[in-house]
Amino acid sequence: MRHELLKLAFTQYGIREIPGPQEDNPEIMKYFREIGQTWVMDDETAWCSAFVNWVCKSLEYSYSGKLTARSWLNTGYRVQNPIPGDVVILWRESISSWKGHVGFYINHDAENIYILGGNQNNMVNITAYPVGRLLEYRRV
Repeated sequence: MRHELLKLAFTQYGIREIPGPQEDNPEIMKYFREIGQTWVMDDETAWCSAFVNWVCKSLEYSYSGKLTARSWLNTGYRVQNPIPGDVVILWRESISSWKGHVGFYINHDAENIYILGGNQNNMVNITAYPVGRLLEYRRV
């Protein structure tokens, strides 16, 4: 188990976007700023990859540095049997789309992968995603 990755990620559990254009959650803005994505101006910019990058960079693990979830397909190395704390990359909209989602592996069953991630219902939480959306598990 990658205790240190999950321990840091869990310190952010419940962090959520602030709705509307007037205010942004400073914790989410910190993820962007600390990974060098200083051009981002609001917490409504997709931030799942920013969250995973921030956790990994903070602990001096490999990280993609990019805001696209699929950038994680080139970070670390592929594993077949994930352990808690490994990175999970999912496709979004279609398997051939550039869009995706990324977070930390918690567990899985026959139908779902349970992911601790950011921008899951606009917050950091654990959410179940269908196994059929899996692109890869990666270890950083």
